[in-house]
Amino acid sequence: MINTRKGVPLIQSRALRNESFIENRLYPNLYLNIASKYPRARVFWGKINQSPSQERKAMSRTLVLNATYEPLGVITERRALILVLNHRATMIEESGTVLHFSGGQVDLPSVIRLNKFVRIPYRHAVPLSRRAIFARDGGRCVYCAAPATSIDHVIPRSRGGGHNWENVVSACHKCNHLKADKQLKEIGWRLRQIPREPVGAAWRILGTGQTNARWLQYLEPFGVAAATA
Repeated sequence: MINTRKGVPLIQSRALRNESFIENRLYPNLYLNIASKYPRARVFWGKINQSPSQERKAMSRTLVLNATYEPLGVITERRALILVLNHRATMIEESGTVLHFSGGQVDLPSVIRLNKFVRIPYRHAVPLSRRAIFARDGGRCVYCAAPATSIDHVIPRSRGGGHNWENVVSACHKCNHLKADKQLKEIGWRLRQIPREPVGAAWRILGTGQTNARWLQYLEPFGVAAATA
């Protein structure tokens, strides 16, 4: 008998609390559908939950590709494994992590590809993050081309500048300190390139900051050619 909480199986309640972008945006009720239709998935999930706590904590994230290899999102390794076990997806890259449970062991995936094409209803905005800003600007200061160590608001926040792709850039410590809360025209500086929001499916992944070296070859064809892990 499956324990329930307010009429919802605990397996499903955990999934609902931890829904990822791929589950609640691109593939609604993905895990819930699998858990309800495939008893083997529920049994295996239970065995995973009985595995040592340190192994559960060590589990990372898995990149999910559409059937066309377009990057869709990121989910937990465990949920990616459930998809593979139930033939909803194919493992493309192993993570190098082996999960031990009461009945044996299994390799966890780093990249999976859905076996059936999933139509994306709309394009999700690219998340703005320090890592994504560095990748967009090639890891260089937009003022002097030195290695970037921080981010800067072209129009300072204190002067009404927004925190958006068009106003946030990579900068080195020296330039960031010298510029302070001044505008570029006040100090005679120029941008080496005009900051814009990046375009491409892969930036939905890179913008979250959840990237992995194994993912790069799958992200590069979709707009992240200059990115590094």
